[in-house]
Amino acid sequence: MVTKPPQLQTGDTVGIVTLGSPLAASRINEGITTLRNRGFKVLVGEHVYSSNGFLAATPQQMASDLMGMFMNKEVKWILPTRGGVGVAGILPYLDFSIIRQNPKIVSGYSDITVLLNVLYEYADLITFQSLLLIDFIPTTPAYNFNQFSFATSTVTAPWEIKNPPGMDLVSIVKGNVTGPVVGGNLTSFIGTLGTSFEINTVGKIIVLEETHEPINTVYRYLNHLLLAKKFDDCIGIIMGECTRCVEAYGKTYEDLINEFLAPLGKPLMSNLATAHGVYKATIPIGTTLNMNTANRTLTVMEPTVSP
Repeated sequence: MVTKPPQLQTGDTVGIVTLGSPLAASRINEGITTLRNRGFKVLVGEHVYSSNGFLAATPQQMASDLMGMFMNKEVKWILPTRGGVGVAGILPYLDFSIIRQNPKIVSGYSDITVLLNVLYEYADLITFQSLLLIDFIPTTPAYNFNQFSFATSTVTAPWEIKNPPGMDLVSIVKGNVTGPVVGGNLTSFIGTLGTSFEINTVGKIIVLEETHEPINTVYRYLNHLLLAKKFDDCIGIIMGECTRCVEAYGKTYEDLINEFLAPLGKPLMSNLATAHGVYKATIPIGTTLNMNTANRTLTVMEPTVSP
């Protein structure tokens, strides 16, 4: 049975970790200051400021920081600094039995979504595709913070995942399905196919988004998921934004969705505010979601945190 982490309250302790690529100390410090100004206590992992090329530290060191946050009774929310690359490298060094016994709110996007889905799959923990530390800057829309705050503090259900005003969900293939929601960054999931940590889509609604890739590369990744039978197994598909993804051979991201995904016949929606876009809807990974494409609604059917 899925585990709901304890709800987040002002004054709780946030554990900061770096689990992939390094981040400049100035950005880390700005985020920490903003968190404290918002009323949170902050605990910083040992390797948060580390830098070793495209990785912040060794996979073992980053995994140790993460496990330390799970084992610390004071920490209520684990917040990675950023994604980048390398998050999958820490997975073999995690103790899922300890994580299962110490549920925390874990948020993030980009490469962090590999971790979010693995925590759901292996530790039965609801996680949140949402804020990273890099989002704690003045230019981040209030919508992003409000989405996360609602999802991590509300112990009642149902409630809807809604785009910001003026950004409509798009219904492409009609359907009404209910099941656990999984997903996140397309590139990151491709990197885990064929491993014990690949995304499980059996009976699931899958959310996908991408950034900084030409459309022919996005096609390659989607086709890889298709050949891996991930679309055979899922019950519905939600396509988020493809941020700064350029046309290729005269084809757009919307063309790709309509010409490649729609013929699969699965209930399909697009244009969900996600991850690398300016506006970020909070997606609780592992929660039961109702996807009604006729009404263009995404309804969370259970509380995502516990009192």
